[in-house]
Amino acid sequence: MQTVNVRVPAREIKFEIRIGSGLISEIGESARKALGPGTRRAALISNRKVFDLFGEKVLRALRSSGFDCSVWLMKDGEQHKSMRSLEQALKFFSESGLERSDAVIALGGGVVGDLAGFAAATYLRGVAFINVPTTLLAQIDASVGGKTGINTGAGKNLVGAFHQPSLVLIDTDTLQTLPPRELTAGWCEAIKQGAAGDRKLFDRTIRLLRSVGTYASSVQHAGGMRTNLAATIAAHCRFKSAIVAGDERESTDRTDRRSRKILNFGHTTAHALEAVTNFRRFRHGEAVGYGMVVAAEISKTLGMLKPGELELLRHAVRACGQLPRADDIEIDELIGAMKGDKKSVKGHLKWVLLEEIGKARIIDGREIGARVLRRALHDGLQILG
Repeated sequence: MQTVNVRVPAREIKFEIRIGSGLISEIGESARKALGPGTRRAALISNRKVFDLFGEKVLRALRSSGFDCSVWLMKDGEQHKSMRSLEQALKFFSESGLERSDAVIALGGGVVGDLAGFAAATYLRGVAFINVPTTLLAQIDASVGGKTGINTGAGKNLVGAFHQPSLVLIDTDTLQTLPPRELTAGWCEAIKQGAAGDRKLFDRTIRLLRSVGTYASSVQHAGGMRTNLAATIAAHCRFKSAIVAGDERESTDRTDRRSRKILNFGHTTAHALEAVTNFRRFRHGEAVGYGMVVAAEISKTLGMLKPGELELLRHAVRACGQLPRADDIEIDELIGAMKGDKKSVKGHLKWVLLEEIGKARIIDGREIGARVLRRALHDGLQILG
């Protein structure tokens, strides 16, 4: 088992991320250790697909450690990370008799984690939260950092809160149940983290993909690669937690290479792609895959990134798996959607670009001409076959 100890010094917060095979069966003991003896109730949020796979095992483990459990299953899909779902979750907490000393547990991917975490942050002005992410993307990214939120008609994640968990429990066995697209989305997010801030992490992720391909089941049954998978996930969690420890709330006036903003690499285009397709065509990580290439195209045109580095990034995204088509989307629609991006500062969009793989630079969107942006979108959204 791998353990990552997360500390956020500014708010004297610390918790564990535990990574390994079969950890879901230990959630009762782990939750009791993290929450203490005073927590009586645990409100579990999941969706039907995930709960059918792991729910009963989770409930047995929690109840064996003295938790009184209640369950609410939200609908599956990014479009259900909504105000309506939030209201339903809060009603569920109230009907379950949740008190300030109790806890919310998320069992699922990033949508479940974001919704459950935000509900936990707002109910009774904040109750404890435990995240059990079951997708690769959620394990390496969404579950680390304390960002929670929902989507609105104005854009993605525009309403939310910073609410750090008391525990993150990552069971790598859950990855064997994922369809290929979910794994592709997760690997794209892994490439993003390495490309934005850690060349060694980027190279490590590529080596793992080259060794066993994108399928987690291959990794799980490839002898020592099972340990390598857990260690690689842990390395991604350490990288992101180190960034978060120094800039938890993504300070608007920071533009250095340890700013949390660098983790938004690829997200300006990704969020626009998701918005204009009503969150139905792309998994989040798939959209990030295209978004990284668009940002790298801009970086090359501005003279920041060498052509060879752009090709290396394209190769890395291709190695993650096939992405849905994006070259049929109107560029004007995408540019319009970008104007509502939550990363704008003083009305101006901030772009995360690359000087080289592993070294990001944050620049003002006004430095990117309209022709440069349109060309990058045209070239970057071609099928990455």
